[in-house]
Amino acid sequence: MIGPRLKLARAAAGLSLRDLESRLGNLVTAQAIGKYERDEMMPGSEVLIALARALDVSEDYLLRAESVELVGVDFRKQKLTKSKDKARVEAQVLAAVERYIEVEDLLALKSSWNPPAGFPRKVTDLADAEAAAADVRKAWKLGIDPISNLTEFLEEKGVKIVAVPLADRVSGVNARVKKADGKQVQAIVLNSEHQGERQRFTLAHELGHLLLVASSDEEAEKACDRFAGALLLPVEVLRREIGQRRTDISIRELFYLKAAFGASAQAVAFRCADLGIISPALKTEIFKIFGKNNWRRKEPARIPRELPTRFQRLCLRALSEEVISSSKAAELLGTTTRSLLASLDKTPNPSDAQPPGV
Repeated sequence: MIGPRLKLARAAAGLSLRDLESRLGNLVTAQAIGKYERDEMMPGSEVLIALARALDVSEDYLLRAESVELVGVDFRKQKLTKSKDKARVEAQVLAAVERYIEVEDLLALKSSWNPPAGFPRKVTDLADAEAAAADVRKAWKLGIDPISNLTEFLEEKGVKIVAVPLADRVSGVNARVKKADGKQVQAIVLNSEHQGERQRFTLAHELGHLLLVASSDEEAEKACDRFAGALLLPVEVLRREIGQRRTDISIRELFYLKAAFGASAQAVAFRCADLGIISPALKTEIFKIFGKNNWRRKEPARIPRELPTRFQRLCLRALSEEVISSSKAAELLGTTTRSLLASLDKTPNPSDAQPPGV
């Protein structure tokens, strides 16, 4: 039976039944594809091969039994209003996490999300969120220095980071996937198109949603924003670098701090205002400058994107240790065997970092 897999692959590709019919060159009708997805019919070998090619998956993928199940994606206030967009994101998450779990199982690795002791924790105000970030840094022995690569760090803690293109207004979401043995896998979906500073804040914010419990969605968003700021910009080191109280601060200094902490200049300004280092009036003036220069969405002096690499590393390790064949490694990585083998002695491109979709 290929129904669930076929539907998943089509959703991940963002195709309607009619779109897939057209991509198949009208080899079969949209009605027939719908019957395949409902397991009312089974395609012949010619159609199966055509479906796999049209959806950029292998025939083996379509024929394989499902091993994971999507428990939920927390879209919250994110503006993915179209059901088609939500289905595409859910399918990409499920496919990427499934491949991630598969290669971990092949290497007999145990990687599960275990929050620090005392978390999840209820928060009633922003001071609680501030304290929670400090406690997380202490529990994970992060000290007060900037976190050089938050993506890699969270993957080491068992969170699967899935980077996929999303609408610009959507920064990221949490997702939970259930394995065949009943255990759940926690993932954070990251917008692969965003600048590195936005990605880092999104990761810290979504980590907040995994660790904090608030009385309402609105309070949760505020608490997670405060948690993210405190995690990326610890109060002790920020006051050391900026001072206890400032009556003025230049845009240039904000951008130096951006480079030092891996957080946007706007996040630095917000953080300084939250801590009372600068006044609300000064913060307003700073953001007027950002607005005038059209820097609110995309700042200059961009931080490199933090796209995840652990999945790719595990696939290459499995290939080197002969746990999997080159064709299997290529399938997991979403490439051709020829391209994979040609890339083994080359340095990676930044775009190679994100886990593949279906």
